[in-house]
Amino acid sequence: MTENLTIAVIGAGGKMGMRVSNNLARTSHTVFYSENSEPGQVRVKDAGREVTDTAEAVKDAQVVILAVPDIALGPVSAQVVPQLKSGAIVLTLDPAAAYAGLLTKRDDVEFVVAHPCHPSVFLQRKTPEEVADTFGGIAAAQDVVAAIESGNEAAQAVAAEVIRTMYAPVVDVHWVTVKQLAYLEPTLVETVACMVGALLKAALEETVNTVGVPEPAARAMLLGHVQVALANTLKGDNPFSDACLIAMDYGRETIVKDDWKKIFNDGELDAVIAKMLHLDKVQH
Repeated sequence: MTENLTIAVIGAGGKMGMRVSNNLARTSHTVFYSENSEPGQVRVKDAGREVTDTAEAVKDAQVVILAVPDIALGPVSAQVVPQLKSGAIVLTLDPAAAYAGLLTKRDDVEFVVAHPCHPSVFLQRKTPEEVADTFGGIAAAQDVVAAIESGNEAAQAVAAEVIRTMYAPVVDVHWVTVKQLAYLEPTLVETVACMVGALLKAALEETVNTVGVPEPAARAMLLGHVQVALANTLKGDNPFSDACLIAMDYGRETIVKDDWKKIFNDGELDAVIAKMLHLDKVQH
């Protein structure tokens, strides 16, 4: 266990800022909460926490968490990083800006990215609170994927402890490269998984509105079969029937483009991140 740390949360009144602050506030660490927007400041104060000016919050901080939107990380890091003491750790929550080279860097400051995996669909939940916590960080356990590219093991250990605290309860922290983390999000989980989730919702609506199936019946059939589909494909629980395999082939031929795997090419990753960050192009 690391000794008590001085931690600054920048953007403490935003959605993720509030989530990580709620967990950090329960520790013995010294935590400063910085928030520029008036609505965000109100949220911080309503939670019983004091709002601190950014310069004051970061001046002695050993770990600075930039809990701001991806598109704001460039200007926010440009403001914050020059003010940090040597050896400080800057922790961002998404890989896009780090991968795109938008963060202001210093050789004597460590940079870590850590993104929550959210509770697994296969997680065994035992309490109503765990069932209700689909996002993670409250009651249901989740993994976290993180990246640090300096090779500084001491900084990695400190970052891991903060990561486990702010995303608690955490099962494990998996360490990858920034580029690998970018391929996990957005490519794997947003470009693919979240898109498929939206497609499932659209298909449910079409089943109800066009075909006329009662919504409760359609929803019950879909949600149960989503679990079976994931269990069969990702865990190998049971084989699909021959008829189901034929229907699956028809679905792939009708819905999925033949060249869909191009999303795992570096150029495609650069393109989608440039769109996400409203850039002309990604510069590594």
